[in-house]
Amino acid sequence: MSTLEIRDLHVSVNTESGPKEILKGVDLTIRSGEVHAIMGPNGSGKSTLAYSIAGHPKYQVTSGTVTMDGEDLLAMSVDERARAGLFLAMQYPVEVPGVSVANFLRTAKTAIDGEAPKLRTWVKDVNGAMDRVQMDREFANRSVNEGFSGGEKKRHEVVQLELLNPRFAILDETDSGLDIDALRIVSEGVNRFSAQGDRGVLLITHYTRILRYIKPDFVHVFVNGRVAEQGGQELAERLEAEGYDKYVRAANAAATV
Repeated sequence: MSTLEIRDLHVSVNTESGPKEILKGVDLTIRSGEVHAIMGPNGSGKSTLAYSIAGHPKYQVTSGTVTMDGEDLLAMSVDERARAGLFLAMQYPVEVPGVSVANFLRTAKTAIDGEAPKLRTWVKDVNGAMDRVQMDREFANRSVNEGFSGGEKKRHEVVQLELLNPRFAILDETDSGLDIDALRIVSEGVNRFSAQGDRGVLLITHYTRILRYIKPDFVHVFVNGRVAEQGGQELAERLEAEGYDKYVRAANAAATV
């Protein structure tokens, strides 16, 4: 069993008027076999949390810790975090012109495992992963995400998730821009990953629609850079009915005190 532990995490970004604190003391523990959903309004810091854990240089950790099985993730480079077992699916996957999907996937797998996968087995694995997300195998020959639709980009991320098979997957608004069919297919891929039983998932979303397919063990309401409330699936259903307004008002009231 593995544990991803975030303790009193404070993160700032540089602005024209100086540093601005985005995360204001986040505490969160994710264990193997658990699915955690973070929900909250725009601008609450959800994506900042994801990118800070992954090591994006734009976000400066000013205090707090992030550890995986006791190892200090914040002391690691981005590639070291990936080799340690961390995976980030981005809200807006970037295009990489001139690099084919096939080469990208094999290079990533080689970097993480420390050795290149056997070609015959690897081609079979890639084709199988693409088939399971109903992605045409021809996409393997195209440049990474170049000209892909939103749904195709997210399906490609699920292919990466399956082939790289990290210990913890952070999924930043994986449901963004997906139609009904793509949402179902992507969700099924995440469920296959978590069904292994020894993998952890941190799913960031605005809406409950993806939680109809991916059932979280824990739901966290994220407002103004902090976890405002925690619960189970019933909390997500309450948010669907009531929205975030009461949490936003409480956070604003606390900020003025």
